[in-house]
Amino acid sequence: MSANATISQNPLLKGYGLPPFANISPEQVVPAFKQLLAELDTELGSLETKVQPTWSGLVEPLEHLTERLNWSWGIVNHLMGVKNSPELREAYETVQPDVVQFVNKLGQSQVIYNAFKTLRQSDTWATLDSAQQRIIEASIRDAELSGVGLQGEAKERFNAIQMELAELSTKFSNHVLDATKAFSLTLTTKAEIDGLPPSLLSLAAQAARSEGAENATPENGPWRITLDFPSYGPFMQHSTRRDLREQLYKAFITRASFGELDNNPLIERILELRQELANLLGFKTFAELSLASKMAPNVEAAEALLEELRRASYDAAVKDLEELKAFAAKKGAAEANDLKHWDISFWAERQREEKFAFTAEELRPYFPLPQVLDGLFGLVKRLFGVTVTPADGQAPVWHEDVRYFQIADETGNAIAYFYLDAYSRPAEKRGGAWMDTCINRGKIRKNGAIATRLPVAYLVCNQTPPVDGKPSLMTFNEVETLFHEFGHGLHHMLTKVDYSSAAGINNVEWDAVELPSQFMENWCYERPTLFGMAKHYETGETLPEHYYQKLLAAKNYMSGSGMLRQLHFSMLDLELHYRYRPGGNESAKDVRDRLAKTTTVLPPLPEDAFLCAFGHIFAGGYAAGYYSYKWAEVLSADAFAAFEEAGIEDEQVIKVTGKRYRDTVLALGGSKHPMEVFKSFRGREPSTAALLKHNGLAAAA
Repeated sequence: MSANATISQNPLLKGYGLPPFANISPEQVVPAFKQLLAELDTELGSLETKVQPTWSGLVEPLEHLTERLNWSWGIVNHLMGVKNSPELREAYETVQPDVVQFVNKLGQSQVIYNAFKTLRQSDTWATLDSAQQRIIEASIRDAELSGVGLQGEAKERFNAIQMELAELSTKFSNHVLDATKAFSLTLTTKAEIDGLPPSLLSLAAQAARSEGAENATPENGPWRITLDFPSYGPFMQHSTRRDLREQLYKAFITRASFGELDNNPLIERILELRQELANLLGFKTFAELSLASKMAPNVEAAEALLEELRRASYDAAVKDLEELKAFAAKKGAAEANDLKHWDISFWAERQREEKFAFTAEELRPYFPLPQVLDGLFGLVKRLFGVTVTPADGQAPVWHEDVRYFQIADETGNAIAYFYLDAYSRPAEKRGGAWMDTCINRGKIRKNGAIATRLPVAYLVCNQTPPVDGKPSLMTFNEVETLFHEFGHGLHHMLTKVDYSSAAGINNVEWDAVELPSQFMENWCYERPTLFGMAKHYETGETLPEHYYQKLLAAKNYMSGSGMLRQLHFSMLDLELHYRYRPGGNESAKDVRDRLAKTTTVLPPLPEDAFLCAFGHIFAGGYAAGYYSYKWAEVLSADAFAAFEEAGIEDEQVIKVTGKRYRDTVLALGGSKHPMEVFKSFRGREPSTAALLKHNGLAAAA
């Protein structure tokens, strides 16, 4: 058998349909991508020579090319998240640079870009529908933001900046990682661990053993406390030793701000390079470059929203602090009148326990996964008229616990499918929860006829697996997470758009993509939904009413402080990428101290170097985009309010409003601008009123 025959049987080169997970192994990755990228490179070259500025002569062949890449690369990325191994990681790292290089080459293709511009200016433009027009306009914009319009030195400089920024962001996050690891506090006496919960003592003893104290036990120590959040967070909440809390807090806020791991010079360099990058592309500031592809029309609009929320939450945050001081005083705390940063978590946790008197663990028996799924599927039937049924066995899976489901419309026709990988497998699966696309909806030619390809989604969570004959018992937080990810899944699966590039979540702006996911979380608190699924897994007893009331009450505990904290980060991020100029008479830290006067209730300590660990904006995708969290939350709260206003107790109203939501927010995908989509559902532009009301902050506004 020739070498070619074996390669062509490589399952990663199939290029369409459900991935044949049972037949895929890490050693197939490198040969598959060697062959695939060579073929795609040839295909791109031939497209460039014969491209026509028409939908069928440009967009369709280009979509075919990117879909082949996305199919194969999507499987490898998915397996990296759910079935990681040293072999797969090595294969991934081998092919990733070549994939990135090909994507850059495609993005900077002058010929393709010119063809898009010609099509945009041609007479056929008027005959295209809105989805087609938006796909073309997004392609032109993305090419321009990838530097396609640059020539000679400018282009070389652009690519050099991109490389340096990638290196700096890796260095930034490594510094934070190393600085976090470099500090630890070893405790040896019972007095030093006073107040700490058993789960933290187990973790701390394990940390001590890993550093050579092989006899460390949760009961007798020694106990090693680190700046890693699972250790740091609970220590700050529960340790009664104020002196140790202060020591730990000061170590945490000065991470990566001095010595060899100092991120301060990196921050200045990153901001300087981003400014230069923006200028090369014809923008005055990096913030304007960032918002060119987002829903917010401009920086002023994003800042106006943040300022409106700041005014509504500032006084509530002041009140939160006053109440905390009064509570500490009532408990006889010497520091009550002068609470410091290292006291806040501790007293907030004591107050929360007393006010709501329940722990997350107590609720688990009422939320077994099978029942929660029944509740979730019942809700989407009520809202959108679709039916979810198990389809296990109809698709190959990557692990025996993975399930497969079908979604059918009112007439019983299948319209989408999804995989559910619910349980944690720390050895091979990354933490967190996510939705990803397996197959996009689209029109395809099959044996000369046109058929609709149905969308398929991956839904991944990390819950406790079934143990000792018990089902997977979920915390309420995990229930909210499942609803959130299913919201993303519905966005992908209930789309009615037939062009893959704008179907579902494709071509949806970064600051609008969380609308459908955050929207679904609201239903977890709705009485029929909650009581429909919250039943004790052994006795079948419904969740007692007092727990429901506590859940509702705890939802907005200290929400003013929580909101203000996010606004502090968001406003700081925009200021640094919009008005700030590196090398001027103000440092990035000065900017933070200046903004803190109106966005914090306890001003940061002089040595506080929070920016040196702000990975979201210096090492993640959130530069001049952190505001997106709040932007999308306004949309999702306002969308849920449409149901509340119409009458959430009335099933007929829910059906009518649900259909309108399905036909707009979920059906239109990226075929229209998100503001148009929102207005077609709500009949007006979004308002912050619902978000403030849901957070218990309406009175303040």
